[in-house]
Formats: sequence, structure tokens, C-alpha cells
Amino acid sequence: MTQQSMPQTARRPQPVPPAETAALTPRIALAGITKTFPGVRALNAVALELYPGQVTALIGENGAGKSTLVKTMTGIYQPDAGEIRIDGKPVHLASPHSAFKLGITAIHQETVLFDELSVAENIFLGHAPKTRFRTIDWKTMRDKARTLLAEIGAGHIDADTRLKDLSIANKHLVAVARALSIDANVVIMDEPTAALSHKEIGDLFQLIELLKKNGKAILFISHKFDEIYRIADRYTVFRDGELVASGLLKDTSQNEIVKMMVGRSVDKVFPKQQVALGDTVLTVSGYCHPTEFADIGFTLRKGEILGFYGLVGAGRSELMQALIGVTKPSKGAVRIEDEIAVIRSPAEAIAKGIVYVPEERGKQGVVVDLPIVQNISLPSLDRTSRKGFLKLAEEFALAREYATRLDLRAASLSQNAGTLSGGNQQKVVIAKWLATRPRVIILDEPTKGIDIGSKAAVHAFMSELAATGLAVIMVSSELPEVMGMSDRIVVMREGRIASVLENGPELKAETLVRAAAGIEEDAA
Repeated sequence: MTQQSMPQTARRPQPVPPAETAALTPRIALAGITKTFPGVRALNAVALELYPGQVTALIGENGAGKSTLVKTMTGIYQPDAGEIRIDGKPVHLASPHSAFKLGITAIHQETVLFDELSVAENIFLGHAPKTRFRTIDWKTMRDKARTLLAEIGAGHIDADTRLKDLSIANKHLVAVARALSIDANVVIMDEPTAALSHKEIGDLFQLIELLKKNGKAILFISHKFDEIYRIADRYTVFRDGELVASGLLKDTSQNEIVKMMVGRSVDKVFPKQQVALGDTVLTVSGYCHPTEFADIGFTLRKGEILGFYGLVGAGRSELMQALIGVTKPSKGAVRIEDEIAVIRSPAEAIAKGIVYVPEERGKQGVVVDLPIVQNISLPSLDRTSRKGFLKLAEEFALAREYATRLDLRAASLSQNAGTLSGGNQQKVVIAKWLATRPRVIILDEPTKGIDIGSKAAVHAFMSELAATGLAVIMVSSELPEVMGMSDRIVVMREGRIASVLENGPELKAETLVRAAAGIEEDAA
């Protein structure tokens, strides 16, 4: 890279072996960082240090606080308490722009760039070179973009190409070039390999080594232990918004980190009733999708709660959406009791007795501008209407029945769903589908983003549903939830079933994490 495009090149610190970090000043240090949202403390006095020329892996379950920390480091969130220092000096990251100006950049699983702009425009967005007339110097910008792309081994990317025409891997390269364009000293990589092929992951790791040689401090967030041990020097483990441990990766084992991640007992936390299971109600065999999952097979019995656990990118939600007709599988069969079920749309799934409570309830679950009564009755209009005319009394009776069963807290059934709390919105979604009298209900992350009291209510009602003979599939990223509420647990990894486990006192959380992350039981 030329002196013109990177004026501080000659002063870049060289990578230092991890054992010598005690003598180094962290490139960025966070101390006592606390962030609270209504009803949830996402971060509780956590700390993190990133050193020049080193990769630190940030490890934790879904919901551990990793994303909140990244948003704090990049100026999206303001901490309620704590201090951030860059090269030993306190800083205030008032906005993403201020973090960017201070040399902090993030490369996400889904690149946060602009599809309709060119590669060069994305690289220099917000800091494009100017002419003496203060207009954009397009030629210099393109030349500098080509230089940056060539330095990171991406010379094949045309600086004038629109970003939307690039592959995901090449978009990542553009994001790295953007980081280099400001001489970013702190590079955050949040699940950067989730959508990459094996070869593209190898190319990315070569690029990370280049960033290390250039003295960058790198935060690497991944659920994949093989990647962490391949690329990282240090580790920091979060659990439930708190710092559990940090240190040199070479001084710990995969098993020890798994125990740090889990560290919780689920005994007596969840109100799971013991139910005598009935006949098989759902059988899935040889189920495949061209890009999301392959060779899926499992059974589900009446009264059973079948948990699906996995890490980011495991394919659980994609499988469920295929089962209810949102997407089309390439092959495989579904049987409901003794009959083959061809499901080509959600309407067909509902007609056959399979309903789905989605993870994104605000976007896919409730109609926020409609009242509660209409949200609940929406899929059951055939029961609340006669000859094309709604019977309001029957509509309210139906909604009242399920709102009462779920202990829905609202001023009235005429209250708009969008004004409810997250927990009560979730109850509306569940009530809506229960009113259709299904045989199978799929709950995708049923307690995501809701308070503890609402979680307990949803768990209790889930157990009551199973006790009535309803078959329940629960997709959850929370280990205590999946272990506390499931009769059996299907663990998925990279679109395939890694293990099917009977739940019980002998089942350990570490076993699930190992299966989800692809760690052998006898790993050191």
C-alpha cells in the first residue's frame, strides 16, 4: 500500500506474541460496561481488551451479550456505565460515525454496505477523496480502491462494480478494504464465516493473518470452535451478560470453554409436566432443501415437546419454514399420523393441523395495527363468520377464551397488538394459532426478548398444551429452556441432524454444545 493511501504505514506496530501482552497497552479496552434495556440487563459490568497484532475470540451462547457489546463498541448503543479507552486514552463513542473516525470498524455476517453503490463508493463512503473544489475526486477514489483491493488479494474485484453483483465472500473483502481505507486499528468480525464456503473461509483467514501483521486488534465472534482455535490468540467468555473468563487460548481447552459458556443448572427452573406420550402424529423423512438443510428425519408424538437446539446457521428455522410451506424442499416426505401430507403453502399446513409461531413475532406474528381480537381470530374466520359476514360476538368469544387461557394482560381485546409488551404480543401469536385447534404447534424461539415473568407463563402454558395431547416442536437457542422443557432434543449443525438425545437428569448441557459445535466428546 502506498504512503499516500495509508500515511501511518511506517508506524504500524508489529504483532506481538500473546504471552507478551502484559507489557502492551491494549489497542482498545472496555471496563465496567453495563447496558440495560426494559426488563433486561444485557451487559453487567463487563470488560474486554484487544491487543495489536492479535485476535481475541468473543465466545458465548446466543443471548450472552455479544451483539450488545459490539453495538456499544461501534457507537450504536451508549453504555449506562463503564469506560472505553483507545491506546490508553478515554473516548466517548457517541455515534457509529465517531467510532469509525476513531478507527473502529465491524464486518458482520451480513455485510452492512450499500448494494446499489459501486465497490469504490462503498469503500470510501463518508471519507471520499476530494478535489480542490471540494467535490469527490472520482479518479483518485477508484485508484485508491484498486490499490486497497490488490493489497488484500482482491484485485479481481472491479472497483466500478455494483456491490449487489458480488458474492458474499467478495462483499466481505470490500468490507475489509473499507476498514483499511481509514487505517482502522480495531476490526470486529461478527460471525464472518456463516455464509462462506470452505475455500472462502480459508481465504478470509489468510486475510486475518495479513491484518494481524499490520498490527490490527481483531475481535472474532464465532460459534465454531475449530475456527476459534485456528485463528485466535486470546479468548473472552460471556454468559448471561457477564464476563466469565478471559485469557490465552493456548492455556485452556475446548471442554473448559464449553463449561464456561454453559455454567447453569436448569433443575426446577421450568414447569415441565410429565406427560404420557401418545401415538406418533408427525413423521419427517429424507427432508432436503437445496441450500439450507439435508437428510432430515425425525418423529413427533402426541403430548411430546421436541426441542431443536443448534448454533447460528444450523438450519433450524429454515427447516420449520419448509415444514409449514413457506419454502419448498427439494425432496423428502411428511406424514401426519398415517397419511402422506403434501404441504405447498402455509394455508395447506394449517388445514392439515400444523401451525407455526415465528421467531420474529413483530414482523411475522402479529398485525401491530389491528386489535387483539382480530389478531387472534384472523386464521379462524370460518368459525366466526356466516355467509361472508363476521359474527362479532363469536369473534370476541373466541379471542376471550384463548386470551384468558394464556393470561394475556391488556386493557381490552380492542387494544391494538402493537401497544402490547413483547411477552403479551407473543401470547397473542400463540393464542391465534391455538384457536385453529392444531395437531402440531411449532414454537420458534418462543421466549426471545420477553421478560422473565412472561417466559414462565409461556413455559407453563406450553407444558399444559402437551398435557392435552398437542404435539409441540420448540426451537430454542437457550440451553436452560431446551433442557428444561423438552422430552427429546434434536441437535442440528450446518443443516444436518448432529444428534437426537433423550432428555433426563443424566443429559449434560456440555453434550448439547459439543454436538452443536462439532466437538468430539474426548476433546482435550
